[in-house]
Amino acid sequence: MAKKPYKDRTDLKKVQSQWHKLTGLHGREEWSAAVVRAATAAELAANFAIRNEFAKQSKLSPSFVDSLLKWANGLKGKMEHLLLPVIKGRARFEDVTTLNKLAKSINDTRNGIAHQGLFCDETEAREIIEQSRKFIEGIVQHYEPDFGLIDQQARDSKK
Repeated sequence: MAKKPYKDRTDLKKVQSQWHKLTGLHGREEWSAAVVRAATAAELAANFAIRNEFAKQSKLSPSFVDSLLKWANGLKGKMEHLLLPVIKGRARFEDVTTLNKLAKSINDTRNGIAHQGLFCDETEAREIIEQSRKFIEGIVQHYEPDFGLIDQQARDSKK
């Protein structure tokens, strides 16, 4: 069966695709590239949460929400300008605020790689990837309680 084109996948399928790709890069010791993939997966998880909140709380069109996601530009912007304000005063706000601390660390490291040409060593990459896993699963499980990331090795062993 042919894979669905990436652009046609759901946010969660895109998250899992990024995670699959990063575990392959990590296995080849492509530390910085793996961190960028982890950060991308985290940003896609934030998109998923934001889309869910706007769908529940407003009648804004999906295309307008997409324009907000582009405007917010990056994990930090999406968290601080969209997700946190839309859930302020709700039960999950405190938990998401805690997860936002991870998002800041992920975002700062990713931006250092992408905008300053910095490199990560194995220790730093493992730390950021683990932060990304906690962030992604923590955010997504508010909406999909059974969600869990599947590493490439685990996926390959199921085949």
